[in-house]
Amino acid sequence: MIRRTLAWTLSLLLVAGFATTAHADPAETGRKLMFFEYGKGPNRLLELDAAGKIVWEHKPPSIAVIFQVLPNGNVLYAYGGKPTGVREVTREGEEVWNYVSKCPQVLGCERLSNGNTLVAEQGPCQAVEVSPKGEVVHITPLTTNVENYHLQVRNIHKLENGNILAAHEGEGAAREVDPKGKVVWEYTGVENAGDAQRLPNGNTLISCGTQKRVIEVTPDKKIVWEFQASDAPELNLTWASSIQRLKNGNVVIGNFLRGQEGKGAHAFEVTREKRIVWKWEDHSRIQSLTTVRVLE
Repeated sequence: MIRRTLAWTLSLLLVAGFATTAHADPAETGRKLMFFEYGKGPNRLLELDAAGKIVWEHKPPSIAVIFQVLPNGNVLYAYGGKPTGVREVTREGEEVWNYVSKCPQVLGCERLSNGNTLVAEQGPCQAVEVSPKGEVVHITPLTTNVENYHLQVRNIHKLENGNILAAHEGEGAAREVDPKGKVVWEYTGVENAGDAQRLPNGNTLISCGTQKRVIEVTPDKKIVWEFQASDAPELNLTWASSIQRLKNGNVVIGNFLRGQEGKGAHAFEVTREKRIVWKWEDHSRIQSLTTVRVLE
């Protein structure tokens, strides 16, 4: 009777997500990954097939941390050297689009549904919308208290209402501004915010960097979901650098192992109940990564 009770209790815990089983490998779930390696290793973009084999590698011209896989299979990414800007390349490595910025550094970008590209410029901190011909269509001033341009802004997104949602890494803030730059919503008090994404339910998902957590907050700034390092210590969540909400509602988190190279998972998928679906770590292949994406 005691054994049956213990088994029944354990099954309830597993269903509720309070207990974790052995983590699967992405290959077991058919996940294909793409990520930017950055840090002590080479700065490169890698794609892994479902078996974990490298099927594509691309080396950017300079520092690069954020990318977007486009519907046509090409990859858009920002590069932060001299010059700095945003490039689109094919899987054959051919450059098909390039916007060179006049600012000191660009590290964030997004291709919009209208074909234009949103560029996160630093120094001054602003979101610049650029046409396919390379013409500046609109400039939205972004607000941050950080003077060092390298940490002013990371990923940015244009919302359905026309506003811009930006992650301000150095300040540790997620901020929404209207087309004229007026702040209409913000969430502050986090650290090294790499991305902030507006969800279909109106909430905002924020990667909180060195706070070692990812949070979902409501428009009135209430935290309704949170995943932190203590929820799965074996992952060694060091720096929540990127987030991706999958179609199934799970979240893929990129773990930037800065100062913790060789220890823990580079990336993992977590359910709403905080159950780890899979984790990926291959320290013989890469040192650390910033942005990681599951190719759905």
